Amino acid sequence: MTGIAEVNKKTELKGRIFNIQKYSIYDGEGIRTLIFFKGCNLRCDWCANPEGLSSKFQVMFSHDKCIACGKCAEVCPAGVHLMSVDTDGNAVHTIDRNVDCIGCRKCEDVCMGNALDIMGKDVTVPELMAVVMQDYDFYMSSGGGVTLGGGELSLQTDFAVALLTDCKKQMINTAIETQGTTSLANYEKLAKCTDLFLFDIKQINTNQHQNLFGIGNEDIKRNLERLVELGANIVIRMPLIRGYNDSFDSITGAFEYVMKLAKRDNSNIQRIDVLPYHQFGKTKYEKLDMIYPITQNLGYSDEELNKLSDFFTQFDFDIRLVRH
Repeated sequence: MTGIAEVNKKTELKGRIFNIQKYSIYDGEGIRTLIFFKGCNLRCDWCANPEGLSSKFQVMFSHDKCIACGKCAEVCPAGVHLMSVDTDGNAVHTIDRNVDCIGCRKCEDVCMGNALDIMGKDVTVPELMAVVMQDYDFYMSSGGGVTLGGGELSLQTDFAVALLTDCKKQMINTAIETQGTTSLANYEKLAKCTDLFLFDIKQINTNQHQNLFGIGNEDIKRNLERLVELGANIVIRMPLIRGYNDSFDSITGAFEYVMKLAKRDNSNIQRIDVLPYHQFGKTKYEKLDMIYPITQNLGYSDEELNKLSDFFTQFDFDIRLVRH
């Protein structure tokens, strides 16, 4: 009866995701399936997945594809879709962002221009495992597996642990991407079923971290240090954003902190990946009727990246500049 009860519990437990990306090669070793969890407790100006910030269902609206047929407004039970007429007598479709989408996907189904995508889907562990297992042979042949990202997946820790545990039962390698911002108990649970933590350090100075995100980084450091104590395999990820965290003190301070942690007993910090700013997610903000917070292109030139890469070599540690 215990086995049946466990299956029933996993069937009932649901998580909210917003995307599944197959054949990823950037988020852990080998070929991976990347599952994006919806909801985040930080607001980074450079976020490339704005559809993962809110835990609510959202309508992503491609304005250029809309033919203003009005079918979405006809079927939407929540009143999210509004139709009006402009001064030239043309039909105009807009989204009422003050009304909560209920995720029924009726609008998505009837949209004639493929202009609508509902961000957010509630899924069970068995439903996700069915998708994961489709590429089992690729994981086994490439040393790949499953990576959970977001958003911030640790806001749905119980669901994540259930999913990762099922992956481990199938001998699938597991990884998570996290900002380290939730409770210590969450990371202790995740450590039992996670082969690799891709752990963010966004700003090493706690006062500057407070200014950027509204919270200090003391709890983030505590969680990272606990994972080190537990012997977890860790890759540190550092986004590098011009004017936000790319000062000499910010970069070297983070490196020195990580290098000290790497020398602790039982530490399995493998390397530091530095990820320079990019604008890949900018168009998503428009589709969500959100304002992209960064008004300038903060990207780095090839010459600047080459200098950074040379600068990193002076540190006695594996530090990699990840170029897009």
